[in-house]
This record gives sequence, structure tokens and C-alpha cells, in this order.
Amino acid sequence: MDAKQLREAFEKHGIRRVKVGGYDIDGTLRGKFVALEKFWAALHDPIGFCDVIFGWDAADVLYDNATVTGWHTGYPDTHARIDPTTFRVIPWEPDTAAFLLDFVLADGSPHPACPRGLLRRVVARAKALGYEAAVGSEFEFFVFKETAASLHAKGFRALEPLSPGMFGYSWVREGQNADLCHAILDDMEAFGIPIEGLHTETGPGVYEAAIEYDRDPIRAADKAALFKTGMKQLAARMGYAVTFMAKYDHALPGSSGHLHQSLWKDGKNAFHDPAGAGRLSETGRHYLGGQIKLMPELTALVSPTVNSYKRYVPGVWAPLNASWGVENRTCAIRVIPGSAKSTRLEYRQTAADINPYIAIATTLAAGLWGIEQGEEPPAAVVGDGSTRSDLAPLPRTLREATEWLARGSHARGILGADFVDHYIRTRDWECRQYERIVTEWELGRYFETV
Repeated sequence: MDAKQLREAFEKHGIRRVKVGGYDIDGTLRGKFVALEKFWAALHDPIGFCDVIFGWDAADVLYDNATVTGWHTGYPDTHARIDPTTFRVIPWEPDTAAFLLDFVLADGSPHPACPRGLLRRVVARAKALGYEAAVGSEFEFFVFKETAASLHAKGFRALEPLSPGMFGYSWVREGQNADLCHAILDDMEAFGIPIEGLHTETGPGVYEAAIEYDRDPIRAADKAALFKTGMKQLAARMGYAVTFMAKYDHALPGSSGHLHQSLWKDGKNAFHDPAGAGRLSETGRHYLGGQIKLMPELTALVSPTVNSYKRYVPGVWAPLNASWGVENRTCAIRVIPGSAKSTRLEYRQTAADINPYIAIATTLAAGLWGIEQGEEPPAAVVGDGSTRSDLAPLPRTLREATEWLARGSHARGILGADFVDHYIRTRDWECRQYERIVTEWELGRYFETV
């Protein structure tokens, strides 16, 4: 929309307020309200945003190792450009318009730490190769009968789930919690995030939502990121709380965040070949080969938290090695041999804690690299992929994954050295924050026994 069309839309929806925001490295939406007059001016001239948003962690603690900003730079403003194509009306704030931002440098180039800018660069690379990428995401999440205040008061322990028991694909539970299900479907539709499927997963109060795919990875990432942000607000209005942690409880299944991907060229699915193994074309095979080859090196980018790796244990539907198979959910990548429209790859390594921009950019870039290199994948796995010792293992901790990323020879080339180097610094910081903490497990294990 141009300014004239936006003014007409504002009048139609009775917009009195505008909220703008952009996502940081940890997938947190950093934003603010701006006055209408300032918004109209900001459509032409970027607004200022303190660049501390790239200088602190998920808990707003300042990094001690950042180079893109810090005490040495004085934490100046970075520039934030409003993307008018992201216009939405917030259903739970009906007189408020919402827009996403791209963080840029003074010369207009993408900020090296901006996840959305990273994805823009990778999408541009795909287009230069003649491809359009289709991406869809799905998230599992736990719902609790808690508020922000009660979560903190309980120390995030002994929480009351929305419903008890292990009850996947349950019409009973969906009916008993119809108010929540209908709110998710209706409010997300109104928020520009259509849901293709919603059902309970196995576990107390666990749901899975599949978001409608897009032939624009940036729009797909916007919807995925806004879904996570929006769910936390939607749930709070109903007296609930949600988490997208990869592994909330060691005794329960983890929460996946799978990505479905295909490439299109000249209006046709470049992955589809009815005569290929798994109906996968040579292009699709090389794309798959690139992802499998680079998966261990790139794991820190798609499994970004210490908690991500608590999911990498046998028997919880999470891959332990760089594997693939046709309709095989024990593998890191599942080839879905569909029609000329639906043949695609499902990237199953990722959990619900992903930053969608970084995860989509990383997996897309790895696939494009595979096409450029003509990379062939190993043989497809038949049976339980987690038992295969002949396949490349995945890192089992964030520290290990960060070291692999730092030593790797490909990530900087396909994603940009500035972004990767900043990301490595942030994950090193995250590891150090964890490594100094005494856990409840240690107290229970060693307090009296050693």
C-alpha cells in the first residue's frame, strides 16, 4: 500500500494508534507506539531505534562481547524502516495498526544483526538463481492456566496445564477448550495469519498449529514470528499462558517447529519429478543434499537456546543426526512425495523456539548452496534414523554447536560474515550465562551426597 491507500485503510478500520516493531536475534519483537503524525513521516524517512536491541540478550542483559554495538559505540540509534506491506489491524487492539520494521544502517543497507535483513539477502540470492521459495511453518506449544504473575511467583514450576493427560488429536479436548481454539482460528485469521490446521498434541495442554504457507519466505517468517508473539497476547486475554520452549519438562515430549519448503521456477514446483525417487527432482535432491551436508555446522542457527538441545534425546521425535527419508518422521528431513503442487521437504530438526527469520534463511541458504554445488545427499534412511551411527551426528549442546559454527567453512559464505560473527558472540554469551548457574538438579543430586 502507498500512503494514500494506507490512509483510506486507516479510516475504514478506525485506526487511532500505530504500533511498530522488529525482531531481534532471540526472536523477541521489540517495538513501540508512534503517533499518527510520526508514522506518516516515517513512511518516507526511517525512525530511530536505540541499537541496544542488538546489544542485549533475551533478558535485557548487555552482552560483554558484542562489536556491532556496546559501550564502545555509546549505543546510538539505528535506523528502522517501516515495511508498509506488513500492515495489520491487531484484533485484540482493534483501533491499532501494526507494522514490522527493517533495521538498516545510515546508508540504507541492512543492519548486520537484523534477522529480517538476513532473510531478505537470502531471498534475493534465490531470485538471482531464478527461484521463488514456498515456506510453511507449524508450531507445538504448551498452554497453562497461569498468568505472567503466577508464572514468576511459582518460579515456572508446578504449573497447571490447560488440560490433563496425554491426548493427541483429541476432539474431546478441542471441544472442552473451544473458546481457546476458536479464538486462535478467528483472531489469527483477522491478524493475517491463516491457520491451516489446529489440533491437540500428545501431552497436557499441548496444541499444534500449522500456518498457511507462502510463496514469499519473508511473509512466511513474518507470520510465523507474529503467531508466536500473538499467541502470548491472545492467551493472556483468556487467563492462560503459553510457552514455545523446545523442551518444557524433561518428562514430557518436546515442542517442534517444523518448516516445509519447496522451490518454484517458471510457475512450476522445481522439487517435483514423478519419475524421481520420492518424486523428488534433481534440483530437489541437490537442495536436500546441501541441507544435509551443512546441517551440523548450521545447527546453532536453528537450535538457538541451551534448552533446544534438551530435545535431542532418543525417543522424542527429534533427529540425532543429519538424516533424511521419504515419509520418515525419525529423520531430520522428511521428503513428502506429493503432487506437482505439494511435493516438498519438511525440515524437522527445528523446534518451536526458532527465530523464524534466521531458521528460514539458514535452511534456504543451505539448500541453494547444495543446488549450486550439485551436492548429492546420502542414501535415504529406512526405519529409525536415530539409530544410524554411520550418519553425521548433530551437536548435542549449544556450546558444541556454537563451536562448530565458529570453525565452519560455509556459514559465513552463505549468510554473511558480519551476521554469523555477531551471532556466534551472542551464543557464546548465552552459553556462559548457563554455565555459571547452579541448577535444581545439581542441588537435589549432590547437596547431601558429596
